[in-house]
Amino acid sequence: MSTVTVKVPATTANLGPGFDCIGAALQLHNEFKFTRNDGGLVIQASGTEADKVQNDESNLLYQAFTKLYAHINQEPPSVKIEIKLGVPLARGLGSSATAIVGGLVAANALAGYSLSDVQVIELAIAMEGHPDNVVPAFLGGCRLAATGLNGWEVCDITWHRDIIPVVAIPDFELSTSEARQVLPTETSRADAIFNAAHLGLLLRALATSREEWLKAALQDRLHQPYRQALIPGYKDVEAAAIGAGAYGMVISGAGPTLLALTDKLHGSGVATAMANAWQRVGISSNVRLLPVDVQGAVIL
Repeated sequence: MSTVTVKVPATTANLGPGFDCIGAALQLHNEFKFTRNDGGLVIQASGTEADKVQNDESNLLYQAFTKLYAHINQEPPSVKIEIKLGVPLARGLGSSATAIVGGLVAANALAGYSLSDVQVIELAIAMEGHPDNVVPAFLGGCRLAATGLNGWEVCDITWHRDIIPVVAIPDFELSTSEARQVLPTETSRADAIFNAAHLGLLLRALATSREEWLKAALQDRLHQPYRQALIPGYKDVEAAAIGAGAYGMVISGAGPTLLALTDKLHGSGVATAMANAWQRVGISSNVRLLPVDVQGAVIL
């Protein structure tokens, strides 16, 4: 094999109370083509924000590619990498996870599938630092990951087909490191219990699409109260989404993208309301209904 092309979905992580442990893949993708060559590393990017992509060895996609070869004690081949961007950068939609997963999957394919899926996932989690984006990016669907006795345990979470994700992507960036800096280093027992209860409720709510459960389950006390101040117009967009028929709204990943969950009847109205609310405070946004991607990373 001399060429491999990998398509990796965007992800939305946390889903309110599921901080750093749960995420869902969405039908929005980056595509990465790796071709063996003899002329040294070449990285070319196209699509929105392509000018922000690093084209040298510091590129995260290439770092993941070489990480797998180092793990199997082989020298990575010289490659040309062509990137088609569909997932916006630094918006809380797992753009870094697509790069990590894409690089590892491509390397594993070019190396003759030396590693199992479990081993690739563990490498991805080690690179990202937490599982909530890379696991659904690799496997698709909605996934929960937790440390087990011998590594990571990953389970699939049923997502009822009537629950529609509405993704509101603003025209400004928010780095994950900045979003983490505002979080407290300790939490109270009451808040820990609150989040444990609401995460349990969230799992049942996603499976059943029960309205009152969804409305309650999206609440969180570990990260969202502290990150809201980093997202101008948060309360306005939240009020607009709920007023238009959303069950609730959460921060997608570290933000600033906001995710509302609603039903098929209210999806378009919720999207319009969120966009208008941000527009009223001077922020342009791209608001889209994005179904859950059930495939995950695929080799084309």
